Amino acid sequence: MEEFYRGFAQHARDLAEKADPFTRRRLLDLAQRYDAKSKPAGSTRPLPPPRTTPPSTIFSGSGEA
Repeated sequence: MEEFYRGFAQHARDLAEKADPFTRRRLLDLAQRYDAKSKPAGSTRPLPPPRTTPPSTIFSGSGEA
């Protein structure tokens, strides 16, 4: 999938070379977004915060209410 997005980014840059200034800017922005998607998922997303476990005193007891 990374190669797919990288190819789309390059294609957008190629089109931008022949486009008017407004379209060129839009195509280059699009290429930048495709480049971001082409990077491995681990490098673009922060890890979620670690889960915390409740204190063990909540679970200790006879199990009756």
